[in-house]
Amino acid sequence: MGLKFSVQEHLVPGRTLSEKWALVSDMGYAGLELRGGAGFADRLPELRAAARDGVVMASVCLISDRFIGAFDAETRAEAIGIMKELLSVIAEIGGQGAITPAAFGLHSDRLPPFKAPRSAEEDRAILLDALGQLGEHAGREGATVWLEPLNRYEDHMVNTLAQGAEICRTLAQPAVRLMADFFHMNIEEAHIASSLRQAGELVGHVHLADSQRLEPGQGHTDFAAGFAALDEMAFDGFGALECRLSGEPEASLRKTLEVLETARG
Repeated sequence: MGLKFSVQEHLVPGRTLSEKWALVSDMGYAGLELRGGAGFADRLPELRAAARDGVVMASVCLISDRFIGAFDAETRAEAIGIMKELLSVIAEIGGQGAITPAAFGLHSDRLPPFKAPRSAEEDRAILLDALGQLGEHAGREGATVWLEPLNRYEDHMVNTLAQGAEICRTLAQPAVRLMADFFHMNIEEAHIASSLRQAGELVGHVHLADSQRLEPGQGHTDFAAGFAALDEMAFDGFGALECRLSGEPEASLRKTLEVLETARG
């Protein structure tokens, strides 16, 4: 089927996931992306009911202050536990995987104090260990963990698809793949389409936002080139809207799908 478009749940009007799904599926979107953190399993009754109603929930994005690349060992352990919970839940409701960055907002080499409290070698070892644990868990559950590179101002460990791909290839675990976010790529990649092609089959999921994090069509990102690369790669996953909306949600989501479908060609 190729690239399919989904929407993060909080962007869609509606009281329940079934109401949200009725709205966006009628527009032509193919799924909803969930957002989850600690205690995500508490939502299982709601999510099971939505799945029975036919709601497509292919992915869950980590929303937390606990990250697998944290400087504190206890915090890293908590982050791994949260991600295992996300992976188990998304697998139970028929989804595909869960997304995590190495970290968010903990340190940037581009902002004061400029020097991380840990070496690059230590960073890499910690990420390999955490993702190795998550990859084993995801494999048992029948899910995938997607590592998300963030821009240089939000993280210092994994900023580009090439850096993320090196980690995935070193691990060589089928359940550890990359999540490519067009907003972060607009900052970090010299050429979005070329970076996608080089990462190739490791790209399992995509986030869609324009150059200033508004919905596609509101900035200068070349989605058509990126989508052409995904098509050449035989990408068969979801591109989920992770963005702010510039106007009334329903009208913005309808217009955005038109923009995305035009870019896909």
